[in-house]
Amino acid sequence: MRLLTIKQCKPGMKLAKKIFTEDGIVLLGENMELTARLIARLEECNVQYVYIHDPRTEDINNDTLISEETFRVAVKEIRKNFSLMMEPVSTNKGATRPFIAKPLKDMMGLIIDDLSSNKDAMIMLMNMGIVDHYLYQHSLNVCVYTSLLGMSYGYSREETIHLGLGALLHDIGKTKIDVDILKKPDALTKEEYEEMKLHTNRGFEILKDEPNLPLSVAHCALQHHERLDGSGYPRALKGNDIMEHARWIGIVDSYDAMTTSRVYSSPMLPHLAMEHLYAGSGTLYEQWMLAHFRDKVVIYPIGITVKLNSGETAVVVDYDPSYPQRPIVRVLTNEIGEDLTVPYEINLSRELSTMIVK
Repeated sequence: MRLLTIKQCKPGMKLAKKIFTEDGIVLLGENMELTARLIARLEECNVQYVYIHDPRTEDINNDTLISEETFRVAVKEIRKNFSLMMEPVSTNKGATRPFIAKPLKDMMGLIIDDLSSNKDAMIMLMNMGIVDHYLYQHSLNVCVYTSLLGMSYGYSREETIHLGLGALLHDIGKTKIDVDILKKPDALTKEEYEEMKLHTNRGFEILKDEPNLPLSVAHCALQHHERLDGSGYPRALKGNDIMEHARWIGIVDSYDAMTTSRVYSSPMLPHLAMEHLYAGSGTLYEQWMLAHFRDKVVIYPIGITVKLNSGETAVVVDYDPSYPQRPIVRVLTNEIGEDLTVPYEINLSRELSTMIVK
């Protein structure tokens, strides 16, 4: 299979992985043939990458971080519970809003079980696409990535669940932001930006009294935009005044926002997003956290097309967990763009003179 941006797709190509609705229901199944109309619709729905079949790369296997079943359960729970948060609290006597802690903790258990089944799991782009809802996809991505970081760092299962819940709910305050601001395709005005920043405080207010959720989860919502040098918001906290969980989430939130398509920006490839993060090393983000994050991220997603310094074009087919920035690639065309009769593979962790340039 090949990983392509939606803009690279052409009519006649066939999907190699499913596309889901925000309810976790299959919208387009595997082997669905793309038409010009379907491609345009997917682009409108903010689907950024899709896997397509290619005879030269059919043996490439992109194992997902979580199973399809866990993904579907997670998307359903996120949609249900975030929707509850969007509804005004009933003024009817005796009316209560359903508690969210138990279903979300159960969901976190499924995610951690999936991540635990592969001790060498690495952070890769989550391409089990949800159409139409950036907030749901982003919340799930940040939850899965941050949970994997917490597990690999050595947190206990209970602490990883707390970290994962904080990551899952870090943007819950956006359910209280005007949807016209959330989906505005242009730059926000100063007043709109100040309104957007209030999602941190509103998230804290939503979560701080939620039964059976640790208070740390509410503080993750409050503090995930704080930065080491005090340049963040809402309280301009510095250094260790920012709780550790929120510092992890701040890194992953920024990374996923950069690598995900939004109404006002196109996605960056992971290696460019990593460069942006490292520009804030020691000032915005903890150096030791960035180093751990870097060692757990697959910079070049499996299936993506790359250009080598030799001029040849290749597809990433695998990676060595010890050297995730130097993947194994399959060369498909020579330096003048001719398809090779017999493609061959290069392990970039061993052939150090060969580099990815694009």
